[in-house]
Amino acid sequence: MYYALILLSVSMFGGGFALNDLYRKMRGSGLKISLESSFIGALAGLTVLVAVNGFQLEFTWFTLCIAFLNAVNGIAFIFCAFKALDSINLSLFSLFSMLGGMLLPFLQGIVFFDEKLTVAKIVCILFIVAALSLTISRDNKKKGAIFYIGIFVLNGMSGVLAKIFASAAFPKTSAAMFSIWSSVCTLILAGTALLFLLRKRNDSTHCSLGSVSVAAVGGINSQIANFILVLSLAHVDASVQYPMVTGGVMIVSTLISLFGNKKPGKKEICAVGLAFVAMLALFFIPI
Repeated sequence: MYYALILLSVSMFGGGFALNDLYRKMRGSGLKISLESSFIGALAGLTVLVAVNGFQLEFTWFTLCIAFLNAVNGIAFIFCAFKALDSINLSLFSLFSMLGGMLLPFLQGIVFFDEKLTVAKIVCILFIVAALSLTISRDNKKKGAIFYIGIFVLNGMSGVLAKIFASAAFPKTSAAMFSIWSSVCTLILAGTALLFLLRKRNDSTHCSLGSVSVAAVGGINSQIANFILVLSLAHVDASVQYPMVTGGVMIVSTLISLFGNKKPGKKEICAVGLAFVAMLALFFIPI
């Protein structure tokens, strides 16, 4: 059941990349735009998560602390993502984002939570690293280096924080309530910063209905997908879950690109094949 939920979240994350890039193309990539996207997405995601949680309220200080850190991390990731996509192509963005999202939680689970380092996990990691390396293009611009280093670390920290919440022995809420508090913290942080910037610059957001809709759908998509991962972490090792997510997102992103203007090339197809083999390794290598 939980593996099926992970695969569902994978398909949602794959669509999330396309939504973020679409919003950037519609609105730009500055700090104000990043805060705007975070605010709209958190508001839309919060309404759905509250309904999912049955309109119940839970609270612990541990949950609030991790949710606050998760909100700061999420806002910073969106900013770095928008800026990175201005300077580098989507293949390199995906490379650093997914590699960080895989390696940091993987190492955390092995080093700090006594998860077993198996042959299947090692084979999976090697195949995914090989698959990701094929997505690098020679025409990438170096001026975006600080931003794709940012997306590497920040996307990885999202998984690290989720694992800490799922595995720590402190009193905590349900996974749904953790996602709700993360949305609330994002709303407060992004909303406050956005109001400050708007007052200081004496301008307005000039949002169109289309851009608001894209941000709202992206926010709901992201919040639900992350909620599923937090829920699954109580039952599936991080060192299994995040390699699955990385390989799966590569496959989904490539399938989505088949319907766009830029069709995947031979390297992308080979990368997807390696990612698929990596996922199979987790299930069919018994050691």
